[in-house]
This record gives sequence, structure tokens and C-alpha cells, in this order.
Amino acid sequence: MTTLSFAVLGAGRIGQIHARNVAANGRVRLTGVYDVDAGAAQKLAAACGAQVIGLDAAFDADAVVICTPTDTHADFIERAAKAGKAVFCEKPVDLSEARVRACLEVVKAAGTKLMVGFNRRFDPSFNALKTRILSGEIGSVELLTILSRDPAPPPVSYIARSGGLFRDMMIHDLDMARFLLGEEPVEVFAAASALVDPAIGAAGDVDTAAVTLKTASGKLCQISNSRRATYGYDQRIEVHGSKGLLRAGNMTQTTVESATASGFTTDPALPFFLERYAAAYRAELDAFIDALVDGKPITPDGSDGLKSLILADAATESAQTSKPVRVSL
Repeated sequence: MTTLSFAVLGAGRIGQIHARNVAANGRVRLTGVYDVDAGAAQKLAAACGAQVIGLDAAFDADAVVICTPTDTHADFIERAAKAGKAVFCEKPVDLSEARVRACLEVVKAAGTKLMVGFNRRFDPSFNALKTRILSGEIGSVELLTILSRDPAPPPVSYIARSGGLFRDMMIHDLDMARFLLGEEPVEVFAAASALVDPAIGAAGDVDTAAVTLKTASGKLCQISNSRRATYGYDQRIEVHGSKGLLRAGNMTQTTVESATASGFTTDPALPFFLERYAAAYRAELDAFIDALVDGKPITPDGSDGLKSLILADAATESAQTSKPVRVSL
């Protein structure tokens, strides 16, 4: 069987993760790396044993991995789909619901596969939560709590293009809520402030937020986000059900624990998403390859990207109006 060829668009932080994982995966081959910054593309290609390619050549590969700025995603997805190529695209597909819908229509018409990069679904601990919920271990889910806090805020130059905290940062947690609740939210209520960096508030965004989601049957999800966590990258989930509770805690640099007269101490949480979700990114790529090679269903797909964006838009509206927002997914 011919090994599938992959091209990576974008040589930034997330492009580096995906390019290195593709290069290390024995089931596919990395044929090239493209970036508008030729130096960045050259450095990444050399590290992965691949070539620097032009934008047009990227769409000659069997699959295209899109890791470019958000405002290019939909255009590149459509171009790949029209060329009959499979697509993996980092979240979000676009910041506009209308643009996402139009893009997904192009993908549907082309009959190609599109996977959207919600990598946290593939984290071993979070995936185990899902499996154990489905097994009935804690009965019916009643209350889901998701804590997601970055160690430090991004630069304001990034904030200006990000679409805001709800569409950029919390969108991962909104997808995780859908993944674990097993039922679509119908109502969103949000409160948000700029407490970490006044420059973020001046730019029209927030850096601290709390959101409550409610499903038709009354299941609740609470999401807490902050752009500052002095103790490391904080990623925790708790699922409370009718028969008990499941919890996934932070990952620390080692599992060594010290106990002295002053109490118990552990190593700090892993510093950021690159380290915390390394295994998730590898598993995500494997799932994409499985879908291409073995015909397994793509998940999360474009529809998941759209639904999470709708929730992020609703959270943005709620935070601005101080009123709950009804949604239909």
C-alpha cells in the first residue's frame, strides 16, 4: 500500500508539533512544509527531514495539515477540499459562523474528510473520563466542572487577531463540555473581566471568565478560564454523577512527592500546552490517519468546530449583555 503523503502549512508553534509528529509517524510521510516565513519553514523542514515547498505544491499531497493563522483556515480548507485532499485544520475553522457554514458546504460538496484540531479529546486522562462515563461508572452525569488556566497571558498583538478569550481559549473547553456531557447545551451564561493585564481590556478582550452551560434535561457545566496561573498550566476536569464522581487532575513534571514537617509538596504542573498535551497531539494524528487509511469516522469534524464556535459566540454575547443566551446546536 502506498504511504500517504502529508504537507504542513505553517511553521509556528502548533505547526512544529504537527510536522514533527507526522515525520515521526511510520504510517505516513511528510513531503513538505510551507510558511510565509521562508526561514521558519526551512528550519522546521530540516528538523523533520522534509523539504520546503510552495503553497501550490502543498495541495499536491494526499493530506494537508493547516496550522496557519485563523483568518486563512477556511480558504485553505476549501482549496484542499476542491483538490480532493483530506484536511486536518487547527481550531477554529473561522471566527465567523457564516464563513464556517459556507466552508463546510464546500467540504460536503467535495466529499472530502475534514478533522478539526480539538486535541484535548485525545488526552489519555480526558479520554478515559469519557470511556468511564459511558460505562455507567458514575451513573448519569449531573454536573461537569472544567478548569483551564494559562500560566501567563499572550501578547496584546496576539489578542487582536485571536477572536477573544471565548473563541480562542475557551473554545477547547466548550468542545470538551459537549464531548463529556453527552447532550448538547441549550443555554449559555457568562461573566468575564480583565483582571490580569489592563492592556487586554483596553484591546476589547477579557482575561478571566466563568461560563455555565445548561442542557435540555438540566445537566450543568461550569467552565473557569484565566490567562494567569502562577503555579503552572492548570487543566482539571471533574464529573459529578448520580452514582459518584470522576476527576482528572493536573500533570506534574514528575510524580515525586515530598513530605516534611511543613507538609506535602509535589513538582509544579507542566508549564504549558506543548508539554501537557504532547500525547494528545500524537493520538490525534493517529486518529486522523486511521480515518484516512481504515475508513474510520472523522471526529471531531467540521460540525464540531461549528458548534463550539456557536457556543463561544453565545458566551461572548452573554458576557457583554449579562444575560443568558439560548442556543440551538
